Amino acid sequence: MKKKNQTSNINKYLLAGLTMVCVLLMFLSVFYVRAAGPFRVLANLTVIPMQQGFNKVGSLLVDVSENLGTLEESRKLNKSLQAKIDELIMENNNLQEEKYELERLRELYKLDQNYAEYEKVGARVISKDPGNWFSTFTIDKGSIDGIRVDMNVIAGSGLVGIVTQVGPTWATVRSIIDDSSNVGGMVLSTSDTCTVRGDLSLINDGKMRFEQMENNDNKVEVGEQIVTSHISDKYLQGILIGYVSEVQVDSNNLTRSGYLTPVVNFKKLQEVLVITKTKADLTGTGAAEEQPAGEAGAPAEDGAGEAAPPENGADAPAEEGAGAQPPENGAGAPPEDGAGEAAPPENGAGAPAEDGAGAQPPENGAGAPAEDGAGAQPPDQGAPEEGAAENEPQEP
Repeated sequence: MKKKNQTSNINKYLLAGLTMVCVLLMFLSVFYVRAAGPFRVLANLTVIPMQQGFNKVGSLLVDVSENLGTLEESRKLNKSLQAKIDELIMENNNLQEEKYELERLRELYKLDQNYAEYEKVGARVISKDPGNWFSTFTIDKGSIDGIRVDMNVIAGSGLVGIVTQVGPTWATVRSIIDDSSNVGGMVLSTSDTCTVRGDLSLINDGKMRFEQMENNDNKVEVGEQIVTSHISDKYLQGILIGYVSEVQVDSNNLTRSGYLTPVVNFKKLQEVLVITKTKADLTGTGAAEEQPAGEAGAPAEDGAGEAAPPENGADAPAEEGAGAQPPENGAGAPPEDGAGEAAPPENGAGAPAEDGAGAQPPENGAGAPAEDGAGAQPPDQGAPEEGAAENEPQEP
C-alpha cells in the first residue's frame, strides 16, 4: 500500500516538472524570437555554409557510389552489346560476300547461256603472278577434270585467255593482256580481221591495241564489238574481246589500227569458265598435226621420207647406197665401174677394151665374145666357122 502511494507521488512530481519545463520553453521561444534576432543571423551565416558543404560532399559520395554501380552495369551491358555487334558485322560481311558471289555467278551463268554451244567447266582462281593485273594465273581444275592445253577461258562478258599448262588438279592460264599474247580478232559488224595484242602498259589505261586491219570502205565506229576471228589458230570464233574506243588509218594508208576497251575486269578475277573443246577439236586439225612425218605418201617438210622411184621406172634402189643402174645399151649389163670382157680390136686382134666398155663386134663380122650376162650380137657377115682362130688376120 505504501509502495503504491510512493509511486503515485513520484509521477505527480514528474508531471509537474515537465509542465514547468514546457512553460519555460514556451517563454524562452517567444523571448528568443524577439531578443535573439542578431545572434540568430550570425549563427546562420556561419553554420549554413558549412551545412551546405557537408550536404554537397554527402550527395557527391552518394552519387559516386551510385555511378560506380551504374558503371559496372554499363560495362557488362557494353561488353554484351559489343559481342552482339561483332556477330552482326560478321554476319553482314558474310551476307555481302554471298551477295557479291551470287552476282558473279549470275554473270557467269549469263555468259554460259551466251555461249551455250560450247561445253564448259567452272573453276576458281587460286593464285596469280605478282602485280595488279591477272596476266598469268592458276585455276583449281586440271587434267582430271578434262582440262587441256589451248582450251579457251572466259569470264565476265567475254574472253579471258587460254590454258598454257596443265597439272592433275591445276592449270595455268595466260590472259589476253599479257605482253606475249596475240589474238586474231574481227569487227563483228563488218568481219574486218585484225590482231589484238597484249600490252600491260596499255591496260593500266584500261585499253588494248588492235592493228593490221585492212583499210577498206567498211566504216569501223567507236563502240563496235571486236570478237575472236574464224581464222584464229587457237581461239574459238565469236567470243567477245572488247569495244572499239579509237581507230585511225596507218601511215601506209593500207591498214588501220586503234584501241579497244576489254569487257573483262582483269584486276578482279575469281571465277572463270573453261571451254572444254579446243579450236583443233572443232576444226579437225588435231589429227593432222599429230600424224608422223612421211605418212600418207608425202614426205615431211623437215625430214625426208622414203626415196622416190627413178625416172626410168625400173625397180632400182635409192640413190644413196644404190646398186648398179642398167646401162643405156641394154638390160642386164654390168655397171660402169665393173669391167666387162675385152672387146677385139678393129683388126681382129684380141686387144683389151676400154675401161667400162662392153665387147663390140668386129667390122668384118668375126664372132666376138658377148658382154657379161648379155647375149652375143650378130655379126655383119654371118657367124664364123667352128674352130676358126680367134686372132686370124683379116683381109685388107
